[in-house]
Amino acid sequence: KEERIVVLETENAALHLKLAEYQGLARRSTDEVLQLYAAHGRQLRLQRTSVVTQLCGAVERLKQDMKSLRSFALELARDFQHQSRTCLHQAVAAVRGMQLQAEAMQAFQVRAFDLQQALQEVTERYEREKEKRRALHNSLVELRGNIRVHCRIRPLLPFDAAAAGHELPQDRHRSSSERVAFAVDDETVLVRCSRPGHAAISRTFQFERVYSASEAQDTVFADVAPLLTSLLDGYNVCIMAYGQTGSGKTYTMLGPRPEESLACSTEDESELGIIPRAAQEVFRLIAEKPPGSFGVEVSVVEVYNNEVFDLLARDSRGRAYGVRRDVVATREGRSSVPALTCQTVENASEFLLLVSRGLQLRVRHPTLVHADSSRSHLVVTLTLTTAVCGESSGASWEDEPASQRLSAEASCALPPKLRESASSSSSRASSPAQLEATEETKQIKTRLQLVDLAGSESVGMSGVTGAALRETSFINRSLSALADVLGAIAERRSHVPYRNSRLTHLLRDSIGGDAKLLLMLCISPGQKYLTESMQSLGFGTRARQVQRGQVMKKS
Repeated sequence: KEERIVVLETENAALHLKLAEYQGLARRSTDEVLQLYAAHGRQLRLQRTSVVTQLCGAVERLKQDMKSLRSFALELARDFQHQSRTCLHQAVAAVRGMQLQAEAMQAFQVRAFDLQQALQEVTERYEREKEKRRALHNSLVELRGNIRVHCRIRPLLPFDAAAAGHELPQDRHRSSSERVAFAVDDETVLVRCSRPGHAAISRTFQFERVYSASEAQDTVFADVAPLLTSLLDGYNVCIMAYGQTGSGKTYTMLGPRPEESLACSTEDESELGIIPRAAQEVFRLIAEKPPGSFGVEVSVVEVYNNEVFDLLARDSRGRAYGVRRDVVATREGRSSVPALTCQTVENASEFLLLVSRGLQLRVRHPTLVHADSSRSHLVVTLTLTTAVCGESSGASWEDEPASQRLSAEASCALPPKLRESASSSSSRASSPAQLEATEETKQIKTRLQLVDLAGSESVGMSGVTGAALRETSFINRSLSALADVLGAIAERRSHVPYRNSRLTHLLRDSIGGDAKLLLMLCISPGQKYLTESMQSLGFGTRARQVQRGQVMKKS
């Protein structure tokens, strides 16, 4: 127990030592806390003093700014008053100037109105003189028997750029889609000719009518329609489309997708070509005549590889197929196709249906220039049989007053919208079988030939081989024969080589002066087709100079 007491006392003494040590630490901590409190108080006093000083400085600066603003406001007010007076004086001067300008403007407006009236009068007089000149020119063409030549420039199409990869090496430095042919006005074509290393040369060609790329089908037909009146007056008429392949001949004559559009009555009529519009116009004119006085027949042939094929012929089962026919000369020296199929039609729909059936047999072949190139010449003939009773047959076109003839020929200048719609194309016409042949009744036959020539083409550009190459050879030879015939007529040779080609032999009557002939030139505007376009324009220029003598009326 004593030992235990000694141990406990020893531990108690150690605890007293630790207690004393901790008490000393507590006192030191208390002193440190007091020191920190004192330092914090001093810091707060210093901060408060600095903030007050800053605020005082800011207040002083604000006072200085206020003084500056007051002085600036006073200066601004003085400037505003000065500028207000200046602006007022300027406004008064401007009002006076505007009054003077208004008086001058009124004088200018009066002068401009007078000039506009004078310009309108001059323009109207120019248009009248232009119509008179055109009518007189048409009369001169009638008297000389010249060939009317119209020229149509098609727009640039997507396949022009697509065909750039197939162009000739010498043309690769130029853009194939570059436009080189332009319609300067309604009678002039401008062609820009350029060669590597040479200066560009511009050439112009004059024709009776020139159509730009923006003119529509109805505008083209408006200039063709007066010839159809001549058909009913007793004259043969021929409308022929000439040009290189892909230049828009078939589109101009038939319209887009002719096999479908001619047979489909719901097709957009704004795209119809000359052939369907001519059918509608002929039957509209027939509807205005006495019933039973006209009969209409139609035949469709193609000249393929210098052979004539009847596209309306049928076999024993009634199936249509092309039958080869011959072209012979009659005793009167006219061309005739024996056994040619001629079907009677009573309205424009029947006419277009037959033409559509014939087109389904027409030969086509794709080339590098045109994906649907026609490989034959198409000739659609509308034969009009007129019943003339008694002495009424003596009335002729020549007996009409000259003013009526001129107005009829000049009606081509009227806008298409002013012409009557061809909605009466379904009017019934009399067939030849209905025309009673009595002692006092005579029949006069006149023909309307609508020709879609195959396009001339360069073998190197079209890339044709084999059978297509042979077709190209025949096409180019027949077109060359056509140029030879026109050249012989122009030079008044004793022998005209009609028999050099079945095409010229078939069209002998129309070319030789027995018909009013209109040649529709179709050209492509691109640089790639410059050579072919120049050849077509040269052909049209030579054709214009042909004088065949006055076309005689059928009696």
